[in-house]
Amino acid sequence: MRILLIGGTGTIGTAVRKELAPRHEIVVVGRTKGDLKCDIASESSLKQMYEQAGSFDAVIVAAGNVHFAPLEKMSSEQFKIGLNDKLMGQVNAVLIGQHYIQDKGSFTLTGGILSHDPIKTGCSASTVNAALEGFVRAAAIELPRGIRINLVSPTVLKESMSTYESYFRGFVPVEASRAALAYSKSVEGLQTGQIYSATL
Repeated sequence: MRILLIGGTGTIGTAVRKELAPRHEIVVVGRTKGDLKCDIASESSLKQMYEQAGSFDAVIVAAGNVHFAPLEKMSSEQFKIGLNDKLMGQVNAVLIGQHYIQDKGSFTLTGGILSHDPIKTGCSASTVNAALEGFVRAAAIELPRGIRINLVSPTVLKESMSTYESYFRGFVPVEASRAALAYSKSVEGLQTGQIYSATL
């Protein structure tokens, strides 16, 4: 398969690339570096990326920003960072990409454990992740031409604990290589509308 890996230079993206590269052609897509460049918060950037990509069989999105802040201090503009970037960026990757992807292709999006296990300062992330899960379940019954869609919901990564440990007290971190297996299951399997939990 030829796979577009959006966010392929990040922690999860790098692990996913290592997992899938021995079996597939991986096109790394990044905001500032990669085989192709794309800002998922921009519809025009997504469309340009797809037009430049040529034929492809799968899209993995391992990118998206949210703002962490106490709810009492969260502004509307800060909350919209997650809505415009991680949520609508991934939704638009599907809305636009469905017109370019091969028949029986697949989309794999990235949510997170905060959809059902919230933390302090993570209200925006919880909202976005829960919305992405709803989108995937609903889109799965409507996507044409046998196109599949799933979502990987990872917990905090061991590789990121030095940065996020204070936010995720009591959570058991998972190695990025283990989380990458959930992306493999989504891309190389046959299921659709699934939420794959990447935890221990």
